[in-house]
Amino acid sequence: MDFALSEEQQAIFDMAQAFGAEHVAPFARDWEKAGTIPKALWPKVAELGLGGIYVSEEHGGSGLSRLDATLVFEALAMACPAVGSFLSIHNMCGGMIDTFGSSETKAAWLPALISMDKIFSYCLTEPGSGSDAAALRTRAERTNEGWRLNGTKAFISGGGYSDVYVTMVRTGEDGPKGISTVIVEDGTKGLSFGALEDKMGWRAQPTAQVQFDDCVVPAGNLIGEEGKGFVYAMAGLDGGRLNIAASALGGAQAALDATLAYMGERKAFGKSLDQFQALQFRLAELEVKLQSARVFLRQAAWKLDHKAPDATKFCAMAKMLVTDNAFDVANQCLQLHGGYGYLADYGVEKIVRDLRVHQILEGTNEIMRLITARALLAERG
Repeated sequence: MDFALSEEQQAIFDMAQAFGAEHVAPFARDWEKAGTIPKALWPKVAELGLGGIYVSEEHGGSGLSRLDATLVFEALAMACPAVGSFLSIHNMCGGMIDTFGSSETKAAWLPALISMDKIFSYCLTEPGSGSDAAALRTRAERTNEGWRLNGTKAFISGGGYSDVYVTMVRTGEDGPKGISTVIVEDGTKGLSFGALEDKMGWRAQPTAQVQFDDCVVPAGNLIGEEGKGFVYAMAGLDGGRLNIAASALGGAQAALDATLAYMGERKAFGKSLDQFQALQFRLAELEVKLQSARVFLRQAAWKLDHKAPDATKFCAMAKMLVTDNAFDVANQCLQLHGGYGYLADYGVEKIVRDLRVHQILEGTNEIMRLITARALLAERG
């Protein structure tokens, strides 16, 4: 059992961290104020091979493992969790197309995805179906032209910003077996967007409803087989949960690093804050939370890479543990900054706001507990 990163994995982490430090961190607050990420960033990301992380090398992607990907997203999130997480969503779409799409589908969509000439968003959640994703109501009916879509998706990262929307729709009966996956390109007649959501965190990442009103897409825009969309969506979520956890970990690590620096400079009662034993104990607890979360996250990623039978359970447990720990660490780092932690200039309050949603999306942490408990009970039998 080897817990060390390989030289290649360390290089992947260092590359992503250096890119974030140069191209993301200095601008993160400005992007948050603007409510968007400049599209000029994405071709630079693609040059590093990060536009098609899960796309096989055969089709022009990087073909990285799930463990490798957690390193990328942890490192990028140290610069800005919102930017790194948005890239994760784009890559989740790429992984779905590469894994389940036909050769024609791959040829049509993967080149622009990998180059990031087109940004992809993932549309599953609806106003009336969040945790109960199989209850989605957006419907796609067969026509002579292909598929006619009607319905609304909610909380879509990149809504109105992205170029392509990988969308879960109902093509058959109620429940998971009636769901399929289609690709809808921006500019398609009948595709529109709601107003940008005014969010607590992830403010650099545009989020809006995506609306389909008699929106017709070609028959060839179906990914894989009809009726398999829910299976495809759930398969992507295991990896998505790891990435969201990794992004939370990176943000929390950045908060702890900033706190260590601050406590060495800030003085009270004649000595620096890091000389108070009570505060040293707090720092030790935060370090334990992050290191234990990191080991567990990488174990879950290893299980997913190796198709372990309990991989889904471990991905759920890792998502829950890491995002809970990360938010707690960031929140305590704000407290250790005192009043300065509440000021935007110090950067910690942004991390706290950004990381709160990691406990909600890609399956709430309550759903993660449900997945874990069900797996435990099934194993007992």
